[in-house]
Parts: sequence; C-alpha cells; structure tokens
Amino acid sequence: MPEFLNIELMNWEDFWDLIIKAVFNTLVVLYLVRVLYYKVTPRKDFLFTYIMISQVVYFMLMLLENVGVNLGFALGLFAIFGMLRYRTRQIPIREMTYLFLVIGVSVINALSNRRVSYAELVLTNLVVVAVTYLLERKFLLKHESKREINYEKVDLIKPENREELIRDLEERTGLKINRVEIGRMDFLRDSARVYIYYFESETWGSLGDDSYAGGRNDDDD
Repeated sequence: MPEFLNIELMNWEDFWDLIIKAVFNTLVVLYLVRVLYYKVTPRKDFLFTYIMISQVVYFMLMLLENVGVNLGFALGLFAIFGMLRYRTRQIPIREMTYLFLVIGVSVINALSNRRVSYAELVLTNLVVVAVTYLLERKFLLKHESKREINYEKVDLIKPENREELIRDLEERTGLKINRVEIGRMDFLRDSARVYIYYFESETWGSLGDDSYAGGRNDDDD
C-alpha cells in the first residue's frame, strides 16, 4: 500500500469495515432516538445530543481500535460518558437511559472484531431495539412527566379545593393533569410552587414544544 509519512493512504479492508458498521450503527441509533424516543418526547436538544454523541463515540473507538486501544480503556470511556451530567440542568432518568443506550450500542458496534460475526452483531442490535420498542410502545404506554409552575391563586392550594385547582391548571396549560403536588409557598407574594404530573402519550402530540407560559420542565434548574 502507498504511504505518506509512514501512514497508509488507504486500507480498503478497514475502510469498508468502518463504513458498513457506521451506516449500521447510525440506522440503529436513529431508530432508537428518532422513532422511539422523539415521537413520545419531541425534545430536539436531546435528539441532537444523542445522535452526535453516538457518532463521536463510534468513530473514536473505531479509530482507536486500529492503534491498539484495549477493552479496559473503552469501558472506562463508556463509564465516563454514562455518568455524564450537564452543568446547566439535571438530566431526567428516562433521558439518561437513552443516553446509556446510544453510547452502549455505539461501543458494541465499534469494538466488534473479526471474532464477532455480522449475524451476531445484527442480532445484538435487534435485541436492544426490540426490548426498547416493547417497553416504550407496549408495556409502558404512558410516561408520566412532571412540570413546575409558579401559581398565584394560593386560596386553591387548600386540600378541599384540590379539584378546582386541577381544573384551573388544566385550563391554563392545556394538559390533562394526573395529579398535583404543592411545593414551597410564598405568602408575601401570594404565590406557590405547584408540581403537575401528566402522561406524555396524552399530551405531547398536541404540544409540539416543551414549554408553556408560567411553567417549566422538571429538568430545568
């Protein structure tokens, strides 16, 4: 093979292995995050994050494998990414699970060597996708989400006015509220912090956005 500065210009075997696995890995990740995750929780910020982290992890491990990276290093890298927390917000457990999924799939696809057949690799990815699909669409149809609202009608936070409180919150937010919790109360400002819980499968299709007036997500700090 021709070389430049002691580096091969092209290794066709490794090149096609990189391309084929990259396409396969991208398709699996896109199905997980674009079809399964995004249709239930249309958060473009997380969608972008999942896809980009998957691509970077895959190509980094594939290229490092060619220079002799060992399994311990790869697992250490996987653990670092798996425990990732953003400084500006706390990631909800469901989003962390999908982050774990896309990193895990990318690590598996990148580190599979010649002792792992394509049939085994495809089967492993299909099992991950199938289990995620069953949990997301069949067994766990409703995902309860939480939002925080600064509420000014403090007279409605009394236990005997709970039904009227829920009706008022539903009219303001357009959400079908499952339950509410009362947080910190500020009587000097006549306001209270109210946490509302609702099922995403019943509301996300009509929202189209992850925010509304007077409220915020439970992962916004």
